[in-house]
Amino acid sequence: MRPDFKEINSYKEFSKYYWYRKELQEICKKLGIEYDGNKIELNNYIKEYFNGNIIKHQKKANIKKKNEELTIDTKLLDFGFALRNEYRDFFGEQVGVKNFKYTVDMVAALKKVRQTKDKNFTVKDLIDVYLGKSDYAKHDKSSCQWNKFYQDFCKDNISNKYSNKMKTASILWGKVKESDLEKVYSRELHEQYKNELK
Repeated sequence: MRPDFKEINSYKEFSKYYWYRKELQEICKKLGIEYDGNKIELNNYIKEYFNGNIIKHQKKANIKKKNEELTIDTKLLDFGFALRNEYRDFFGEQVGVKNFKYTVDMVAALKKVRQTKDKNFTVKDLIDVYLGKSDYAKHDKSSCQWNKFYQDFCKDNISNKYSNKMKTASILWGKVKESDLEKVYSRELHEQYKNELK
């Protein structure tokens, strides 16, 4: 079973276990370190804590949108740009897509612009991210362990014998998430716990 965080003495030991984002935020708050961000960022703050580097929480400045029209040359940071519904039509016109949707890479790019205070990043640069012409920032898929676990379980033909695949996968997930086992689905894992799935 996963020990309480207070009993963990190193990041190596900490990283053996699965932690939900909310749990990571609570740990960071108790440690008095930065607690805003995605799972990858929160894990990095905790890693730095174990290395003796304390990253204090920083209040985010409110970005106010200026009363300007969005253009291809608009600098996102100066504009106070956010991925709002009101801009979807504009982006759709630029890329020739009717029901335009923002991508996870666009979200990652905007986040990077804000974190690095990149004043030169424009709407055109964001469109290049959408079109795959730029790798300015990529969404880190490693934080989606449960989703991958469930998908891999469903790909295994053995899952067809279960009427509720989600429930079955969640039982197996429960076995790995609080253990030091690798957080991936395998047929061996199923075989190991098949008696508990009945």
